[in-house]
Amino acid sequence: MKFLRTPAERFENLPGYPFEAHYTEVTDGLRMHYVDEGKGAIVLLLHGEPSWSYLYRKMIPIFVDAGYRVIAPDLIGFGKSDKPADRNDYTYAKHLEWLGTFLTQHDFKGMTLFCQDWGGLLGLRFLVEMKDRFERAIVANTILPTGDIPPNKAFMKWKEFSQTVPEFPVGNIIDKATVNDLDAAVKAAYDAPFPDESYKEGARIFPALVPHSPDDPQSENNRRALQQLSQFEKPMLTLFSDSDPIMNGLEKFFQGVVPGAKGQPHEIIEAGGHFLQEDKGEEIAEKCVVWMKGLS
Repeated sequence: MKFLRTPAERFENLPGYPFEAHYTEVTDGLRMHYVDEGKGAIVLLLHGEPSWSYLYRKMIPIFVDAGYRVIAPDLIGFGKSDKPADRNDYTYAKHLEWLGTFLTQHDFKGMTLFCQDWGGLLGLRFLVEMKDRFERAIVANTILPTGDIPPNKAFMKWKEFSQTVPEFPVGNIIDKATVNDLDAAVKAAYDAPFPDESYKEGARIFPALVPHSPDDPQSENNRRALQQLSQFEKPMLTLFSDSDPIMNGLEKFFQGVVPGAKGQPHEIIEAGGHFLQEDKGEEIAEKCVVWMKGLS
């Protein structure tokens, strides 16, 4: 597999991101980058498309100050992680394999999962397939799709855009999916992993990997995971935002189906877009800390 490695100087002096870089080889020289800050019980932060661990920069210090250890990987193809150059090397199954290798190599246990966007498509699978490694979950602006219900128009429009636009404008995509306007330095930080279009094959293909028909290669596996979630009794909190046209209302699924979500203090984050960590990161982290401390 041919892969690209973003030059380290692209990540120098990013605003609000002082974290030391750590790397794990997940297969044949392919490196996954992750943030590892603090000590204590682990909070695993999983990002989605086309962001990276930079999305969690406002939340990480709050978790650390509250006595938690934060693990925030960059998915393969994103952030400081390596980027396979061929779009066909990216599949839903491969992302599960890469991230699963990362989690098992480090033998992480006692984790609290925080997942958003593709972080949920991956993280919710591990929540049930590696359930002994997790203590609880916080679910934000995500779902585990099977293709049995067609995606909404907003998602299909996004998918078409991602596959056809000549230049994939990562920083501007993040900016358009937030309520707050991002300044130029922050947008540049989201662009930093991608020196040119050749680095963006993983980012481009991600929307097309979402199961959107019942016979998708991962649809049946997701159905099984949803069945297991319907029996998941560990605590689950939903923190969805009020301004996400793709994920709006999907929090009701988790609240209605997952036993561990019953009676939890679910909230809708006001003035938050799809990337609610960018809009309301500090507020969300503080709510998470209060919830987690209340369970212990």
